[in-house]
Amino acid sequence: MSQLPTPAEVLPHRPPFLFVDEITELIPGERAVGRWNITGTEAFFAGHFPGRPTLPGVLMCEAIAQVGAYALLSSPKFANRLPLFGGLDKARFRRQVVPGDTLTLEMRLERLSSRAGKGQGRALVGDDVACEAALMFVIADAAD
Repeated sequence: MSQLPTPAEVLPHRPPFLFVDEITELIPGERAVGRWNITGTEAFFAGHFPGRPTLPGVLMCEAIAQVGAYALLSSPKFANRLPLFGGLDKARFRRQVVPGDTLTLEMRLERLSSRAGKGQGRALVGDDVACEAALMFVIADAAD
């Protein structure tokens, strides 16, 4: 099996806002699975929460969206485009995520046109669902 490009080779995101460490599965334009290793050194833990670091739920949603963007941008049809959040529905947070956890991020693109799309995603720690949500996005032209 060939090595998949790193998230930084496909996504426009950069640290400190690149939350996907690696992509482990990919069907371009359809689905992707990735990982985010939560180290505890991330800057947001200093304030969320002192003495009890907890990964913010909104960042789990962003990480799921980044895996979806990887799936989308891996399709030649959408190369050099820019997927932007258009909405978030039915978000549920089912487990606290703390330093030392590894999030498995899954995103399945469901409805897709040249201008927008929808998908279902979730984040897991082991077999436990930490977050699940329906995501909507618009597809813009990337700046040169």
